[in-house]
Amino acid sequence: MLTDNKKIELLSPAGNFDKLNMAVLYGADAVYMAGNEFGMRVAAGNFEGDGLRDAIDFCHRNGVKAYVTINTIPRNNELDRIGNFARFVEDSGADAAIVADVGVMGIIKRYAPSLEIHMSTQAGVANYESARMWYDLGAKRVILARELSLDDIAEIRAKTSPDLDIECFVHGSMCVSFSGRCLLSNYLADRDANRGACAQPCRWKYYLREEKRDGEFFEVEEHPEGTYIMNSKDLCAIRFLDKIASAGVSSFKIEGRAKSEYYAAVTTRAYRGAIDDLKKGLPFNEKWYEEVCKVSHREYCDGFYFGTPVEPMQHYADSSYIRDWDVVGIVEQCDESGNAVVRHKNRFYTGDVVEMIIPRGDTVEFDVGELFDTVEEIVTDDAKHPHRLYRLKLPIAVPKYSILRKNKK
Repeated sequence: MLTDNKKIELLSPAGNFDKLNMAVLYGADAVYMAGNEFGMRVAAGNFEGDGLRDAIDFCHRNGVKAYVTINTIPRNNELDRIGNFARFVEDSGADAAIVADVGVMGIIKRYAPSLEIHMSTQAGVANYESARMWYDLGAKRVILARELSLDDIAEIRAKTSPDLDIECFVHGSMCVSFSGRCLLSNYLADRDANRGACAQPCRWKYYLREEKRDGEFFEVEEHPEGTYIMNSKDLCAIRFLDKIASAGVSSFKIEGRAKSEYYAAVTTRAYRGAIDDLKKGLPFNEKWYEEVCKVSHREYCDGFYFGTPVEPMQHYADSSYIRDWDVVGIVEQCDESGNAVVRHKNRFYTGDVVEMIIPRGDTVEFDVGELFDTVEEIVTDDAKHPHRLYRLKLPIAVPKYSILRKNKK
């Protein structure tokens, strides 16, 4: 059980407003997001101009903190724009900026002196002297390198100021390179991983070609299962959050700004439930692990938390995701009797067994009854038109943005 003064923050990804909405409603204490520049996830959608201000306002109205990423490695011709952007972020009321570069840190201190600074995992903080240095320079938090063990983290916590917050990733994609510092994407695809545009060539399948045998390709068999020698498994620490908290981590971070709104909702809800149980002194409930297995993911691993892994952290057979569940609908409205309007996402039928996940409630399983197509104004046996609204009866009244999903097996 956590001590009374031990606060754990659940930090969720917000790649756009739909994902932000889900993260907030499903239990995040804080979210991290980006503007249209200087963030490490160009493909996430992100927030432009007043959209970023509106996103921060939305967070604060719901009692959630908002952190803005300014964590690319900038070039000379971008530095003036970073200063103006930092000032905009400060004026918009962001709770902190996430930064990877010491020069950017200096710019923020000049242009946005009241903006709290968190050092990104891209900064590669892997020891207590590095953490101390960033704190002395003005950082309020360090997001530690993913490559550290629980013992490493505990030592950093013990040898740094108690006023320095420590944040660690607990869930999501892993990178083959140290703290995401990779040049492979630049070399093979001319897309800069350190500027948010990674093409993920570590997930590709590779062959060897001998210099004088043009057109002949040979399998790279590093492991009997296959050839995806750089393809990392995903991190999932939900089963040992108590150990991470005991090591001194105060913010648990979920990776995934480029992933779906369903991912944001389900992972946030699962980790919210596990953290709340931890605070109550309850043993880990396996249902939370089962829940994170219902999002699109690669094979899970424990990362480096227990030292060098005994089992390989690379998945050699392929780079595909495990996708056993489909989101079939999002609740748009529902009355007290359970009469609902649902926005269609994937095809489902009358008689299907579906699960309904609720922002603050238990999962409910039920059989789909009569469906009414609101456009064609007919009763139908299946919902098949993307984004169309359908009426159906739910077993209980639920709030807007509850999610219906179906097992594909």
